[in-house]
Amino acid sequence: MPHSVLIVDDEAVIRDVLEEALVQAGFKVFSAASAENAFLVLDKHSVDVVISDEQMPGISGSEMLAIIRRRYPETIRIILTGHATLESTIRAINEGEIYRFFTKPCNIVDLTITIRQALQQRYLEKENERLLHLVNQQALSLKKLEECAPGITHVKRDPSGAVIIDDDC
Repeated sequence: MPHSVLIVDDEAVIRDVLEEALVQAGFKVFSAASAENAFLVLDKHSVDVVISDEQMPGISGSEMLAIIRRRYPETIRIILTGHATLESTIRAINEGEIYRFFTKPCNIVDLTITIRQALQQRYLEKENERLLHLVNQQALSLKKLEECAPGITHVKRDPSGAVIIDDDC
């Protein structure tokens, strides 16, 4: 199943260009002309990445992404703007915890690569959490085993670290 991307921009031509490029890159793409419409999409569909313009009617992109961060924390957030200011950049980073900040016009190849990198990073973070949980479960099992049969988890090793197996086993 392809990863999904939501493009939020009040300019139809920007949405169309991004949508075409991202569909060709293999993503399932949704689009919205406003934050209000974006929330409707997010309420109905699972979205992996949101790419939002900063300056839109109503609430700004960074404000919208801050709300998305709270409601859908797993969703990767990217800002795309034609009017980057230090204030808007800092707000987007601090409030929306955005993954990346792009200025218009952006390089579509760079945007696509960034989306793929962000998805890979999210996958690795989830896999790390899964493996950490597994290690903790195994450690708990070993602790219980040791309580039931003291010394059973003790392993003898030679100076090189190789396991020593007694001949009488």
